[in-house]
Amino acid sequence: MSRVGRTIGIVAGTLMFAALALVYPAVARGEAWLGAIWSVPVLAWLPREWRLGVLVALIVVVCSIVVWRMTIAADPRTPRLRMATVAPLVTGPRGLRTKLRDMPGMIRGAALALAILALARPQNVLRGESTDDKGIDIVLVLDLSGSMRALMDADSATTRGPNGTVTRLTRLETAKEVILDFVARRRTDRIGVVVFGRAAYILSPPTLDKSLLAALVSKMELGLIDGNGTAIGDAVGTAVARLRRSNARSKAIILLTDGDSNAGSIAPEYAAHLAQTQAVRVYTVQIGNGDDVDVQDGVDLFGQPKFVREHFPVNPELLKRMASTTGGDAFVATDKKGLEQSMHQILDKLEKTRFEAQAATMEDLFPFLLFPAVALLAIEALVRVLIVRRFP
Repeated sequence: MSRVGRTIGIVAGTLMFAALALVYPAVARGEAWLGAIWSVPVLAWLPREWRLGVLVALIVVVCSIVVWRMTIAADPRTPRLRMATVAPLVTGPRGLRTKLRDMPGMIRGAALALAILALARPQNVLRGESTDDKGIDIVLVLDLSGSMRALMDADSATTRGPNGTVTRLTRLETAKEVILDFVARRRTDRIGVVVFGRAAYILSPPTLDKSLLAALVSKMELGLIDGNGTAIGDAVGTAVARLRRSNARSKAIILLTDGDSNAGSIAPEYAAHLAQTQAVRVYTVQIGNGDDVDVQDGVDLFGQPKFVREHFPVNPELLKRMASTTGGDAFVATDKKGLEQSMHQILDKLEKTRFEAQAATMEDLFPFLLFPAVALLAIEALVRVLIVRRFP
């Protein structure tokens, strides 16, 4: 057989083995391959639309080199025996083993092509059926004014440090822990967060992405915004604006504050009126009861925290009016347990509505390529041992 004919046979045989190996993934996942996403970590620097083409080119080059080394390029490396005469061997070798001597190289080339495709980690996007989940549109309005640095009135709001020391939590730290627990429990509620001090800011619009919401809340600290004021009206008005286009049957604002309104351009009563016109219920949670509280004032010579007593005025009548105007309710929490109970009592009062949710997951398809690749390598080994009986 001429070198050209042999080369054509090798190429055709490699493509045939690759096509046979691809039957299994094609039957197992069918149309999923048409919309598969190819991660191709090595080619991540390329534009997404180029990656598959570059991957195919890489497979062709690598497999061509491997198949060539194992077939045509292997002949010069074959051991030879010098003989006095070659007349009996003029017609060349005969038999089935001679005709199949290139088969191991073709099989390995096909196996290598499938293995490289598997390394590209194809993925299929699985979208579950649409389901209706019960939930509420909620905006949490969190006070970040300077008064939130005060310690909770009860000793139950504590945390244990790495060296075993017990540290009392501030009002803000306690509120953050309660909010994180609240967010984790409300799986089907869309929750947003507004923070305020002298002005109000949207931390997150109502969302079902609870992990992102928890990460944002965890990073809230005093000093991130101007805390020299308590703009309750602006904060509630901003929350109402975020709920204005909501189609949920139940919409609620939960206001957590420990002070009286003394800043902002919107009066709290007018903000409550805006909430009423948008069918938004305002639930207020007053943290503390207005008594003198401990506030950390640096540390002493031994590194222990020093505390001073300060007074932060509250306005429970204002919070009650805002809640009653919108059909909500007002609560007072002096410790962490009371704050948790207030939050859950609010949720028990809210009506449920339904949101359409659709689950989406990613299915790895590389096992459907890796399995036939391994099978081809096993077949190559059997062909070498049982048929060709040729080893490097």
